[in-house]
Amino acid sequence: MTLLIDCADETNELSEEQMLDVERILAFAAKKLNIEEHSEVSVTYVTNERIHEINREYRDKDTPTDVISFAMEELGEGEVELKGVDMPRVLGDIIISVPKTREQAEEYGHSFQRELGFLAIHGFLHLLGYDHMTEEEEKEMFTLQKEIFNEYGLTR
Repeated sequence: MTLLIDCADETNELSEEQMLDVERILAFAAKKLNIEEHSEVSVTYVTNERIHEINREYRDKDTPTDVISFAMEELGEGEVELKGVDMPRVLGDIIISVPKTREQAEEYGHSFQRELGFLAIHGFLHLLGYDHMTEEEEKEMFTLQKEIFNEYGLTR
């Protein structure tokens, strides 16, 4: 199973190993969820200021957050789905705030790397259409997150 992952650290705070760890858990999740070969996802690590700008501009929320996902497969009003032979599945973009990741790791009492992996998986599941707007959706999504983490071996 090959998941093509494009990573960018706009903060210049993460090590290559930290970003590789995120790529590994995303590849593991893609395999577990039977995502098509050569599907694509991008992960960008940003500051609180940058994620605040993105949250305000695209979600009308004037506050920083931990992770935002932009699913490429969700069609907006008037958009038409493009499908073709031999075209890779482009899942979308995951944007993670590095400072929020550090804050939450400390708050929850686990490692920075565990929180980074959690946010990446959380964002990845959003790209696949999972959500937590209702109690039922939340239970489904959070159960799947926990399964992925337990099977991967990245527990609290």
